[in-house]
Amino acid sequence: MKNKQKYYPRQTLIAFLLVLFAMPLGHALMILMEKFMGEGAMHIAGFMMGFVGLILVIIGVFVKGDTRQTLWGFIGGLLFWTGWVEFLFLYYARRYGVQPEIENGEIVTKPEYLIMPASFGLWMMVMTMYVFSTRNGCDFITWIQKVVFRTKRKVIAAQPMTRHTSIVTFMELNMMLWGLYLLLMFCYDKRFLGDHHPVTFLVGVGCLIGSFFILRRQLRLASWGANIRMAIATVVVFWVPVEVLGRLDFFKEIWIEPEKYTTQMICILVAFVALLVYIMFAAHKKKSHE
Repeated sequence: MKNKQKYYPRQTLIAFLLVLFAMPLGHALMILMEKFMGEGAMHIAGFMMGFVGLILVIIGVFVKGDTRQTLWGFIGGLLFWTGWVEFLFLYYARRYGVQPEIENGEIVTKPEYLIMPASFGLWMMVMTMYVFSTRNGCDFITWIQKVVFRTKRKVIAAQPMTRHTSIVTFMELNMMLWGLYLLLMFCYDKRFLGDHHPVTFLVGVGCLIGSFFILRRQLRLASWGANIRMAIATVVVFWVPVEVLGRLDFFKEIWIEPEKYTTQMICILVAFVALLVYIMFAAHKKKSHE
């Protein structure tokens, strides 16, 4: 008789919500900085935010404990992405006068996202390194290696990189955000598909279904650190249909106008901090009983 697979719904739900709440908070932070800071001060603050994020990730390399390393990498990665990726795209889009995409008198795509697809080659460069040089726990990369290398996989990608949990979390978050933003920008581009194209809708549906398969794997992870890292994959993939539906005005994206939805955004922030504190306390308690 086979042993039943054990599931960990508490860890999964809390980790999922932690990462999920971080998504609108990141959007809202950038919007508020754009609206209430002068342009020069905003770009300096954005650059400093990215720098602080990098420092947090590096600190995470030296702290002890899988959960704490994961949290340092996750929070540092969020600040890094917002400050040194999104704000730098914003800076150069404004500096060189890139115009937003406008439909029916409303901005549907901001200039910084219009120029983001130009980074596709850089994303592929990093992915080539991962595919040809590392063995890792990413199912997508592992699947590519199995398809491309077949029986030679163990020879070509023989061993993993030096593993620092903070760096792993940082790279997972940023590579997934980067890759799925590129996918969305390709889908929204009318020269290719367009936001109302059936393929764009299918991409959203496919990512929604895919997120449930990832969630199923996440449910099997007892460790807080591993569960949070899987939650990053779950939420980032789940966020694709959220973005697609928001683009189609299926619901109101309150994080785009956070100053109008102060109560809701504060509630999300409080919930995020509460979950973060709970995870740190639970991980410490678990370690002290081992």
